[in-house]
Amino acid sequence: MSHALPVTPLDTLTAALRRALPVLPVVAVIALLGLPIAPTDEGGANFADAMSGLVVVCCAIHLVRARRRPLSTTAALVIGLPVIGIAVAAAGAADPAAGITGLARYLQIFVLVPAAVLLLVRDRRDFRLLAWSFIALALWQGAIGVHQYVTGTGASYQGEDVRAVGTFGPTDVMGMASVVAFGLVCAVALALGTCAARQRAVAVLCALALLPPLALSFSRGAWIATAVACGAQLVLAGLRRAVKVGAVVAAAGVILVGGLGVGTAMLQERITSITQVADAPDQSVVDRYTMWAAAVDMWREHPLTGVGLKGFPDNRDGHASLALSSGSDIAGAGAAYHKQPLLSPHNMYLLVLGEQGLIGLLALVGSWLALLVRTLRGLVRVRRTPPDTAGPRLPSGRTPPGTDCALVACGLLVWQLVDFVYADIGGPSTVLTAVVFGLIGWWALMDPSTPADVDATAPASSVPEEAAAR
Repeated sequence: MSHALPVTPLDTLTAALRRALPVLPVVAVIALLGLPIAPTDEGGANFADAMSGLVVVCCAIHLVRARRRPLSTTAALVIGLPVIGIAVAAAGAADPAAGITGLARYLQIFVLVPAAVLLLVRDRRDFRLLAWSFIALALWQGAIGVHQYVTGTGASYQGEDVRAVGTFGPTDVMGMASVVAFGLVCAVALALGTCAARQRAVAVLCALALLPPLALSFSRGAWIATAVACGAQLVLAGLRRAVKVGAVVAAAGVILVGGLGVGTAMLQERITSITQVADAPDQSVVDRYTMWAAAVDMWREHPLTGVGLKGFPDNRDGHASLALSSGSDIAGAGAAYHKQPLLSPHNMYLLVLGEQGLIGLLALVGSWLALLVRTLRGLVRVRRTPPDTAGPRLPSGRTPPGTDCALVACGLLVWQLVDFVYADIGGPSTVLTAVVFGLIGWWALMDPSTPADVDATAPASSVPEEAAAR
């Protein structure tokens, strides 16, 4: 009589890696963003960008080997819609070389990498793996940011080197804030949408741990976007749960601000400045308003096609008022003091409007709105899934499988749409935006009739024997 060999931890790890092999290149993109960025790097390509190109190649090889149809008609239309405006704006660029560079960047962030991520993610286990990868990167960058604040080695803010920027340096002050916000949104979704007590507890702890570095980033746009996204997740998860989680967040805020003294004068002043953007705005807000007006003025001159990709810097001075400063002060976090020129309006919608015109804006925003509608439909579909297709019958009041993935996709998309009011693409962290849109696209555009839409988190042993027999 033969006996089966015992399964060792190494065997389990090997099996898990083999199973996750197609999505590991995407995990590598996220992991590479934890590497230090040179202080002199002005936003050029980095290791993560190179890895994102490899992700596209891996996806193409995987499709050829598996002989799969790349995308459904709906997915191809939604993902490929921005190509229209991007191509027209690239053809109309005053500098052909800049137009080609802009074309490659836009295709990377909004088309190619999202499509590759969408195709490499096969089921909810892959989706959750990427969500936890976002959280791990956020914890790493957040820990570095808190250390920078405590030791005074961060980027310069109001004459002190206390701004938490992680490994991204002072030239990309939004980098760490975006990474931490993505991780926080994922953690909140996993805490709200899972039935597993251990995973829920870990997700809650991660969310609480990410609050201090987000606060110490001094990024008002990231604060607003995170508050809106997490609020939307709470509402979508249910009002009763929203009240409970809101109470926990309020208690954590009291502890952080009152007990641990996180609410420094600088932080309180930064929070107060959010409500003073109209009455007594600081110079950064004045610069932003001035560049917004310049982008709108460019669009008025070229309403359909804009001034062309990468055309905002060359046309800025001809459309901006004298209120615009010479640039942002950059110092700290390993960089010497210098002025960083203001080369974009820090508003994705107005940047697209000014450089790509109405054609580009309608194409890009139309794609995002289609993702939003289909993402919400996916959440509704999960909640209405009959018990016999979602696995064992759930006790009354239990969260349906897949709710966590739906909340991750909804939260990330809402965060990105709100943040684009205060930011645009640019900097080493931009490639993470492409991965985010890929995750959102998988949830929004996957075929509900395929096995990829069946929850695969529970091991077979967790299914009752009588159900397995049937």
